[in-house]
Amino acid sequence: MKLYDELKWRGLIKDVAGDDIEKKLNEEKITFYWGTDPTADSLHIGHYSSLITAKRLANAGHHPILLVGGATGLIGDPRPTAEREVISVEEVQKNLEGIRAQIDRIFEGRAEVVNNYDWIKKFDFITFLRDVGKYINVNYMLSKDIISRRLETGITFAEFSYTLIQGYDFLHLFETKNCIMQAEGSDQWGNITTGLELIKKKTGKDAYAFTMPLVLDANGNKFGKSEGNALWLDIHKTSGYELYQYLINSDDKMVESYLKIFTFLSPEEIMEVMRKHEEVPEKRIAQKTLAYEFIKDLHGKEEADKAVRISEALFSGNVGALSGSEIEDGFKSVPNFTIDKEEENIVDFLVHYGMASSKREAREFVTNRSISINGEKIDDLNLTITKSHAIDDKFIIVRRGKKKYHLGRF
Repeated sequence: MKLYDELKWRGLIKDVAGDDIEKKLNEEKITFYWGTDPTADSLHIGHYSSLITAKRLANAGHHPILLVGGATGLIGDPRPTAEREVISVEEVQKNLEGIRAQIDRIFEGRAEVVNNYDWIKKFDFITFLRDVGKYINVNYMLSKDIISRRLETGITFAEFSYTLIQGYDFLHLFETKNCIMQAEGSDQWGNITTGLELIKKKTGKDAYAFTMPLVLDANGNKFGKSEGNALWLDIHKTSGYELYQYLINSDDKMVESYLKIFTFLSPEEIMEVMRKHEEVPEKRIAQKTLAYEFIKDLHGKEEADKAVRISEALFSGNVGALSGSEIEDGFKSVPNFTIDKEEENIVDFLVHYGMASSKREAREFVTNRSISINGEKIDDLNLTITKSHAIDDKFIIVRRGKKKYHLGRF
């Protein structure tokens, strides 16, 4: 399967500009770019479909450029409802360096990272209006979805001008780096076509572009988006285990498309995974494959194996086999408490740290063997909890029933 056909099979092509784009991707070696504004010091899982698509193109021999919007980040891409908050130049620079380090790691140094502030800062206002604004009609800009959707509620001139800057970015890379193609999520189509228009009017030449459909979950929400709780590609902000848990819970209706979009498994391998999955869907073979491959490609095989170990230990209750670092990753979201006594009877311990509402209830939990300490069932009412029970001299994992975990730290 040739590159363009594989991109289509994986559901990665929505809008296309350029009649012979298929030939460019299949038979030539071109320079292309995609961009993001540095609104945080890490990219998140919502960016990953663009990143992994760019990596597919790089693996096929094309040269990738990631444009980090040091200039556009100071303005903000128009949101559907309200203007973005302004962030400082210092914060933008800090975020840019964080993203640059991620891209270098993910692409193993093969991707060129550029900052549009480096060329936009050279413009004065009059020169920008003359050299860029003169070529783009206001009616053309008003027809853009990213602008028209804000006309009723109001849009500032700053955000209105965003599409001109992004359009100029494409022209600048076209002229200085022979970058002839842009690839972005479909929500950027309006900005992309501004760049294509500017290139055509200023150089008389054609450029190319394609967009990828936005990746959604089964409820139609953006993939990986949750209220105030983004899943970051920085492992220090979101652990491999946290990503694994998110992906392993993917809806059956979506998992095949996620395997196509987010893994480098071949079409034949994906079809075989889905065949096995459909035979025993309760084993979640497709979800486990998705989660493992995603983390392996992003963070490496060691982190993927670690995420599986943590998940299996939590599922089986065999948490005593986990290392301290694995416990740190696996128990971020459970109730945590600091152990402030050197020794304490198990009944008092459960009440003291909120795992039982009374001594009577605590005794019932113990005698019914509902309590596990570091994976071991407890039925001795006279047991004294001390630091000798701790994993790595630090952690005590308490499980009540099958799923209610608490993590104590000495």
